[in-house]
Amino acid sequence: MSPESIIAGRSYPRVYKVSGRSDLHAAILEAISESGGKVLYSSSPTRAPFYFGIQTLRGERFGVLIYAFRIVNGKTKNRPDDEVRGQLRFGSEESWNQDHPVAQDIAGVDITLLLGIQPDAGLFIALDPNLWDPLPMGISFYAKQSNLDSMGDSGWSVWEKDNRAGKKRSARSESGLETVVAFEKSRLLDYVRFERSATDLMLDTALRHSAAEKYKEPDFSVNLVGTHELEEQFQLSSSQIMEIIASRTRLSVAVRGGVAEHHLQSFFQSAAEVERVSSLDIDAMHDFDVSMKSGETLRVECKNASPNRYADSSFKVEVQKTRASKGDPSSRFYRTNAFDVVAACLYSATGEWTFRFKLTSDLTPHKDFPECIAPMQKVDDTWAANIGDLAADSAGGH
Repeated sequence: MSPESIIAGRSYPRVYKVSGRSDLHAAILEAISESGGKVLYSSSPTRAPFYFGIQTLRGERFGVLIYAFRIVNGKTKNRPDDEVRGQLRFGSEESWNQDHPVAQDIAGVDITLLLGIQPDAGLFIALDPNLWDPLPMGISFYAKQSNLDSMGDSGWSVWEKDNRAGKKRSARSESGLETVVAFEKSRLLDYVRFERSATDLMLDTALRHSAAEKYKEPDFSVNLVGTHELEEQFQLSSSQIMEIIASRTRLSVAVRGGVAEHHLQSFFQSAAEVERVSSLDIDAMHDFDVSMKSGETLRVECKNASPNRYADSSFKVEVQKTRASKGDPSSRFYRTNAFDVVAACLYSATGEWTFRFKLTSDLTPHKDFPECIAPMQKVDDTWAANIGDLAADSAGGH
């Protein structure tokens, strides 16, 4: 094992020799102190990622691995003026076409952060380390000044941004969106706590946004003795949460709406119009077969609504697959006959585990592929609050 691949006695897939980042390292040390932590161990500022052993005033101990990048102000060609920018840069440009995996602790003890840092302002912008793995070296990321200004007295801001494919990369998330968190240095350890929970539960973009919003107030924290805050947020016990993750094979990679599916199944089981509900958990298939007391069976796909709404207050939900097949751009979009009903979970937008339903045949078609569903759907008053209100209008069971 080469010494160059070791940091804090741990081996990582890639360790980088870096220079000119001592101020980023110092900014993290300062933030640890100001957010209520004591540094037990700090790796060298000349090698990246940085590693810190931290003990908090509460007695918690964290091992934190940080991929740190500089945030700068200044105009960028063909970009809006009201932005700050960071760039993912490690190693020589000749190496950027190689794989640059983000290190994650397989035991779930150490926490990995991906942070843009503006040292003089004490500003941190956090990206989802799971969405940015592997690191697309040379790629820039941006934040609007209005998002940063919205931190206010809390020193914490959360927003959702488009995650579009570019010349050098494909879209990172299934929804085409990603959640970004910005915070002041006094909130660093709150972000560590948030990232630990979000990573443990492998939250998708919409649920990650909702969870991060809960941390906006500085006094919010995990109850170290009693119920974990995510148990209260999801209205499930910790054992139920872990059972959900363990019982669905796709959740070994990411939750991808597993919690929403659990609540939807409970909703169906208590619905007077439903005779039986079956959860499929099969790749490339819809989520549920719902047998109605009327005799028909509806194939139901569950999707999380975005935390952000349209200007008229309507909800919006993304309905498309994770990726397209090579040479077939239409394969990323669902066919109109792929399932009968879309169930939009409104938790991310409302904080309540409620759903809206619409027949697939009534959804907006794709503008270029009329046999497919448009990826973004508007959840308005035409969506039903109960699946039973749709059954009579459906074209027949399967």
